[in-house]
Amino acid sequence: MARTVYGETLATCDAWGQVALGSVSLSETDEPNVVGLCTNMHAPCPHMAADSNDLIVLRPEGLYCPAGDFHIDPWKPVPRAVITHGHGDHARTGMGRYWATRDSLPILQWRLGEQDYDIRHYGEAFRIGDARLSLHSAGHVLGSAQVRVEVDGQVWVASGDYKRQADPTCAPFEVVRCDTFITEATFGLPVYRWPDTREVAREIVAWRRQCAERGEAAILYCYALGKAQRLLAELRDLDDQPALLHGAIQVGVEVYRKAGIAMLDTQPVAETAKGSDYAGQLVLAPPSAAGSPWIRRFRKAQQGFASGWMRVRGNRRRRNYDRGFVVSDHADWPDLLRTVRDTGASRVIATHGNTDAIIRAMNEAGIAAEAFRTDYGGEE
Repeated sequence: MARTVYGETLATCDAWGQVALGSVSLSETDEPNVVGLCTNMHAPCPHMAADSNDLIVLRPEGLYCPAGDFHIDPWKPVPRAVITHGHGDHARTGMGRYWATRDSLPILQWRLGEQDYDIRHYGEAFRIGDARLSLHSAGHVLGSAQVRVEVDGQVWVASGDYKRQADPTCAPFEVVRCDTFITEATFGLPVYRWPDTREVAREIVAWRRQCAERGEAAILYCYALGKAQRLLAELRDLDDQPALLHGAIQVGVEVYRKAGIAMLDTQPVAETAKGSDYAGQLVLAPPSAAGSPWIRRFRKAQQGFASGWMRVRGNRRRRNYDRGFVVSDHADWPDLLRTVRDTGASRVIATHGNTDAIIRAMNEAGIAAEAFRTDYGGEE
């Protein structure tokens, strides 16, 4: 089976079974329209069976390091969990002990409550069992980390989620050299290429002002951890009008403010005067608020969505958004490939997203590649 994307032929080994990438149509003046994308692999390719000496293996509970007897971002309760970041698909309750970065602690306390946390600085080496670990910035959200694991001179890096774009709300991505790189592939197709976020922020300001001229509110849906804060930080020097926040967004914004992150001034929607028409107001809300009773207070409004999925025109149409803004906290296709090259890894394991495309690209580049089927991928 093969499909052509951006002039590149993507194929899968028959051993993967029936996995459809979908169809792609392109023109020089139009956004790509991608339909029916594959988002998960069904099983590891038998031609890439795990070696018994692998530092990290896949267990029913999650990614497991036998030498250290710990898991990385497990989705089932385990005694020892090393957490890359605070999104709900990577950080869950029920673990005996949590290792994480100092910057992520406020987020974990917000999402998980009080737990047994072992907090580490970026780059600080520590041991769990026979494994030597250190946490390195992933550039995904505040406190996000890659996990470097070394045993007997062999080095593996589990990236969690990551991005290479600049982000004023978190430390930049750090390249960590390794033998095996475990990468996400949330946006692992050539169609996904991100514009400059600063320019997207200017588009959001222009949209809000257009809504003001029509007497409408500008309701922008975005994720409550990472995306909302990044947008507010980018908007800070571009607009002088405070943004209104849904309650689910407000809590996370306050967590970031206490961490010293500078953002646009905000006000909870709940504190606005009764009967307000909200004309010309930018309102940030989680996607779950769309179609809910909460939205009825805005009598006249346009609705937009800020996400990497908005790179595909059909996604905006199907979800009935008036505007789509392409902003992602994940690596796009060029940066996925660049990151693998930068790590110098001779082996790549993709954990979630469009893993088949990146596996094909890696194999064509002479890099051994395979996939782990995981429970990640719930935040974007």
